[in-house]
Amino acid sequence: MANEFTKIANLSDVPKGTVKVFELHGEQIAVCNADGTIYAVADLCSHDNGPLDQGTLEGCQIECPRHGARFDIKTGEALCLPAVMPIPTYKVEQRGQGIWVGPKK
Repeated sequence: MANEFTKIANLSDVPKGTVKVFELHGEQIAVCNADGTIYAVADLCSHDNGPLDQGTLEGCQIECPRHGARFDIKTGEALCLPAVMPIPTYKVEQRGQGIWVGPKK
């Protein structure tokens, strides 16, 4: 069920400073490890639907590789043009060494 948390990966699958994509309920989810804190966002730039996982993660910002739009991975907020719309973010829980992703925030 989409309202429940689902184990999507282990912490070892997403090292610090990296982004890995996993499928959850038919959607591509970019799991981001920002200095040991795990966040999950939709793997689609709101500007042109480009794959965010192929961009750069710096702190809590991810940059789309296509046109340089940046997003806050905590809130989904678009931080610069050309994107103006936010991206979906997901609730995340760490349970032991597991990464569990829940519904959209």
